[in-house]
Amino acid sequence: MKTLKQGETVPDFTSKDEQGNPVSLSDYKGKKLIVFFYPKASTPGCTVEACNLRDNYKALQAEGYELLGVSADSEKRQTNFKNKYDFPFPLLADEDKTVINAFGVWGPKKFMGREYDGIHRMTFLIDENGVVERVIEKVKTKDHAAQILA
Repeated sequence: MKTLKQGETVPDFTSKDEQGNPVSLSDYKGKKLIVFFYPKASTPGCTVEACNLRDNYKALQAEGYELLGVSADSEKRQTNFKNKYDFPFPLLADEDKTVINAFGVWGPKKFMGREYDGIHRMTFLIDENGVVERVIEKVKTKDHAAQILA
């Protein structure tokens, strides 16, 4: 797993959001961007994390950040997730893993003694020029916005 590191430039990507609209990194040129990766929409940890970001969205925006959530879920699953919890930010339905692979967050995981490949829960803070400012590898789902703003 070759994960993007601090100081590296994010490769341009295009994926679809929950409504099927194309979203590219270049759409955020000149803006600070938070890209958070989560394993699966509507699961307990992912819901807690996304709701924490929703509840602190104004504070994140006050620091100049835009937000983008990414998982390999379908547009329908992302739409249901977004509508159920009223998220004010787009969720990418990265079924072909274009964005997931660009950031290098797909790889071996362990859960309850079982090994499998999946999305690692990570968050990337990207500056106005598309360069990674910070990588949060150990996401605290209940307190994620505080980790970002620290």
